[in-house]
Amino acid sequence: MTILNLKEYNIYIGPIGTELSRIIEAGNYSHVSLLVDENTHRHCLPFLTKKINVDYSVIEIGAGELHKNLESCRAIWTRMMQLGMDRHALLINLGGGVIGDMGGFCAATFLRGIDFIQIPTTLLSQVDASVGGKLGIDFNSIKNSIGVFRNPKAVFVDPTFLTTLPEGEIRSGFAEVFKHALIADAGLWNDLQAVGDWSSLDWLPVLERSLRIKQQVVEKDPFEKGLRKALNFGHTIGHAVESFSLKTDRPLLHGEAVAIGIVCESWLSNCAGTLPLAELEKITAFVRRLYPPYIFAETNFAEILSYMKKDKKNRGGVINFTFIRTIGQAEVNQTCEEKWIEESMRYYLTSMG
Repeated sequence: MTILNLKEYNIYIGPIGTELSRIIEAGNYSHVSLLVDENTHRHCLPFLTKKINVDYSVIEIGAGELHKNLESCRAIWTRMMQLGMDRHALLINLGGGVIGDMGGFCAATFLRGIDFIQIPTTLLSQVDASVGGKLGIDFNSIKNSIGVFRNPKAVFVDPTFLTTLPEGEIRSGFAEVFKHALIADAGLWNDLQAVGDWSSLDWLPVLERSLRIKQQVVEKDPFEKGLRKALNFGHTIGHAVESFSLKTDRPLLHGEAVAIGIVCESWLSNCAGTLPLAELEKITAFVRRLYPPYIFAETNFAEILSYMKKDKKNRGGVINFTFIRTIGQAEVNQTCEEKWIEESMRYYLTSMG
């Protein structure tokens, strides 16, 4: 097992062993609860049960981004109170990004904060949400607009859980992997060009390299004042397209939307005179090869732009982006006119069709 030592907690990468039970026992917790959804209850909890030797209760919520809201938080807090959890209790979040974000948020705010452990079970949550202590929920259709910063007690990233995922979930999480490469590691980007068959990929070194990138960024800028904004590459447009899609009959997974945002924001980077055209074309071809196109109409541009204008990264009413200068180098706090944002979405639709 590989251990990434962060300042306040460790990330354990590899098969879950005795370390999880050791941490729980050392905490001498008054109560231990596991937060799951119906999918992780069925596919992941039986595996985890074999790895922990303590009594625990289970709190279950609905699966998916549509449940990442105050109503679900109310249900979680109510159940925590019914179980008699106090300030010396522990919440273990077993699931993807929704479970980790919302479970961590509920733990961080319950009785002004209790300990929690993250056990991400999707590729997306393993390489993205497992580092940095950003917790939150969606509100008024705006992703992650209510939340806090609080670090977990520990994070366990076990690639065994990836075998439980459908291909769409793997594809979604992979967007964050190659995003990390685009902003900080040209060598990783080059290595990822060979990816074609997910089932043959050795995930351990991919997870470790991707997590080390995010670790380095987050430790230099824990509260997203500067450098950490590089991690938002692809997310300004991606989040807006995702929010739009959730109201349609074809909702996108987070990483699928980020892949769209990466193409659009790479185009904007090229227009800004930073990213060379040849590299834009490589990024576009890579996304086109691995991700099915998501077709929306130009008449939807105004609605998608309206979501961007509500993005929490904005300042002074100006939409904020991260661009890339070249593959492996990011530039934060970039802006552009709305007409160019629309052109970037038009580029995506044309290049993916």
